[in-house]
Amino acid sequence: MKEKRSFFQMVFGTNRQPPPQQYTQMQMLNSSPTFYDFAGDGYDSDTVRSTVDAFARNVGKLKAKHIRKINGQIGPPTNSNIEWLLQVRPNRFMNAYIFYYRLATQFLMSNNVFVWVRRDAMNKIEGFYPLNSAGVELLEYQGEMYVRFRFYDGKQYVAPYFDIIHLRRFFFNDDMWGESNKKALNPVLNLIAVTNQGIANAVKSSAFIRGILKFTSMLKPEDMKAQTDKFQADYLSAANNGGIAATDSKAEYQELKNDPKMIDDKQMMAMENKVNSYFGTNDKIVQSKYNEAEWGAFYESMIEPFALQMGLEFTAKVFSEREQGHGNEIVFEANRLQYASNDTKVKIIETLVDRGMMSINQGLEVFNLPPIEDGEKRIMSLNFIDADKASEYQLGKVNKQPATAPKGGEDKNDDGGQPPNPNV
Repeated sequence: MKEKRSFFQMVFGTNRQPPPQQYTQMQMLNSSPTFYDFAGDGYDSDTVRSTVDAFARNVGKLKAKHIRKINGQIGPPTNSNIEWLLQVRPNRFMNAYIFYYRLATQFLMSNNVFVWVRRDAMNKIEGFYPLNSAGVELLEYQGEMYVRFRFYDGKQYVAPYFDIIHLRRFFFNDDMWGESNKKALNPVLNLIAVTNQGIANAVKSSAFIRGILKFTSMLKPEDMKAQTDKFQADYLSAANNGGIAATDSKAEYQELKNDPKMIDDKQMMAMENKVNSYFGTNDKIVQSKYNEAEWGAFYESMIEPFALQMGLEFTAKVFSEREQGHGNEIVFEANRLQYASNDTKVKIIETLVDRGMMSINQGLEVFNLPPIEDGEKRIMSLNFIDADKASEYQLGKVNKQPATAPKGGEDKNDDGGQPPNPNV
């Protein structure tokens, strides 16, 4: 019978950490070594979820590249396995899009992202696993920093901090952790929740009639209550679809006007804009109504900084100092031309292809067209010249051969030693 393994064991394996009693708590300068993730209750709000999704689904389209810079020139990487992991399947349970979507979501919701770099016995990277834990604690062992993750099921795992890719947002007071969203975001979320509840209650209350039942004759209290209960059961319930009540001469019904107060759409939009601004976006990005300039602003203000931070942190945790010294680097990039207008795409492609800065297949990719055979070749217009030879070309000295005398020793251009006539 095959042994059952938990998800925890599938990710971390067994016996992969030293005994916990060997560690001591790390002493910090301005903060506690223990950090508790924001519970993420804000993700239950549809406004927050749609805003975070707009960021995460675009981050998921980033493409990771392993490059190697040698003397300022980008050469082929020596380890293609890293690039395959980051571009196709970072771990056994996630493809690349889902992996980066998860990182982006955690980045906005908890302002701290932890990715464990799993290595085998030969120190070869096997995968990248994002960790979402109930608590994180910094430890010290033999002068090195470690991180203990406490998961929601009670299990724990300790890993060297330099095997943990740590991305942060709102990094201010704490020495190691990004600030919590709770104090800054909860007030507006509570206001939106109360507003939504008020709207729901207003809709419900408008479906019923309300009023005072005034009896024209003297009745005993128990008879009055019985008549009131019967009237309420017959006419003031959801079963009264018509909304009409009938009485006889014993009672008179006086209607009470039901005028529920609700905020207008401008006030509701103002609250949603506060949430969007907190996460660095706007309703046009969330609803995919942006134009070329609006997308460029969103990319430069939110996606590009996140991609830059990921590139720096992945580089530092994936490669040793020696490998980094040999130019190995991880970068994240996106094809921003995909979001440009067709006119802009055509102009850019014409300019770059004419100057040999873009191959034919790269130009086809901008329009989501398949590559062609030999499309990686670069072509260039003959209307351009090497800048170093431009002055020589203008003076007529390029490839100019000295004149030779005709046979017989006579020079047909000999003018008897007279200077040339400038007017000719």
